[in-house]
Amino acid sequence: MPENRVVPENKPDALVVGGGPAGLMAAQQLIEAGYSVVLCDAMPAVGRKLLRAGVGGLNLTHAEPKAEFISRFTGSADVTLWLEDFDAQSMTEWARELGIDTFVGSSGRVFPVQMKASPLLRAWLGQLARAGVEIRTRHRWCGWRQTADGTVHDFETSTGQVQIRARVCVLALGGASWSRLGSDGRWRDVLSAHNVPVTDFMPSNGGVEISWSPWFSEHFAGRPLKTVTLGVAGSKTSCRRGEAVVTTHGMEGGLIYALSASIRESLAKSGVSTLTLDLLPDLSTVQIRQKLNKPQGKMSRSNYLRKRLGLDGVKSALLRELVTGSAEQDVVTMALAAKQLSLRVKGMRPLDEAISTAGGVHGAALNQDLMLNEYPGLFCAGEMLDWDAPTGGYLLTASMASGLRAGRAAAGILGK
Repeated sequence: MPENRVVPENKPDALVVGGGPAGLMAAQQLIEAGYSVVLCDAMPAVGRKLLRAGVGGLNLTHAEPKAEFISRFTGSADVTLWLEDFDAQSMTEWARELGIDTFVGSSGRVFPVQMKASPLLRAWLGQLARAGVEIRTRHRWCGWRQTADGTVHDFETSTGQVQIRARVCVLALGGASWSRLGSDGRWRDVLSAHNVPVTDFMPSNGGVEISWSPWFSEHFAGRPLKTVTLGVAGSKTSCRRGEAVVTTHGMEGGLIYALSASIRESLAKSGVSTLTLDLLPDLSTVQIRQKLNKPQGKMSRSNYLRKRLGLDGVKSALLRELVTGSAEQDVVTMALAAKQLSLRVKGMRPLDEAISTAGGVHGAALNQDLMLNEYPGLFCAGEMLDWDAPTGGYLLTASMASGLRAGRAAAGILGK
């Protein structure tokens, strides 16, 4: 990186708004190109959502083949284009340059060896500070306006209004989930006032609402549902195998997140969505019948199913919760029902509970370099764009890829 450059008072070459992964990556590209950069964030510190994501082990990216990796993304923004410059391999190489070694987990997810976000963020911020990026916190962006001297961006601070004039600006303001960490979507009104098309926000990678009985909710909320197959009835999306978690209000977890887009689509069409659940994905119906050939004897039905099929705990309780009527009276019929249970989803959990959001600045509003078509020199990056992906490292990789693309393009404009 170039040596520290002095930033003229409120007149940097480039302004970046938003201190998440996309904004920090855009700032890195601009400072590496030799330009002065001021990065502003509304929160008391940058990278807050990144730190929160790393609480259970920071999932940097995913090691699956690139074609499969790309297939995980939906929305109007062209994520494929961003990943040409910064993909999963680029992510691990970038982390290594910061002194962060990584490993690939059994699921293909890539993690730092230390399993934490804080060492990576400290190293990254240290690198940017040494290069001369000036970070200003508690600066809430209010919008921009054209003056005789160029583009001016307005900020609210604890000491009053601040104006920053810059030749280029990268907005990386986040989506609309986890507002307490800074992603509150308040920027939408500003862009809409400038006639920038913004798709409605929708929860993604969040829980779904299912009406459990009071008994089931009380006894099994928080329990993991392991090694099951889940799908969305009437959807073209393939059934997926993995884990989910029972909650007081319904279900959440990796399997639910992977099906978020299909669930939302189904809910939008009919107001409800039906999940198809297989509690015994490793057994065919023929194998189930064979295992139940042995007499039940004096064993209770639940004990018999536990011993013969491994249906115990939350799986056994879920079977009792969902199978009623005559099917409940016959142990074989009940066991076979475990292969094709139906869960009626009545809605998604609130937007602010979701890990991420779908929706945002529509892809048609941007050129290939993520610059707004109607506002030369103004770029958008990260989760504020209209794209979606499941958890598993996809969100972080694409956010940083968009920041890299916008930052490089903004540097290109300055070079002209």
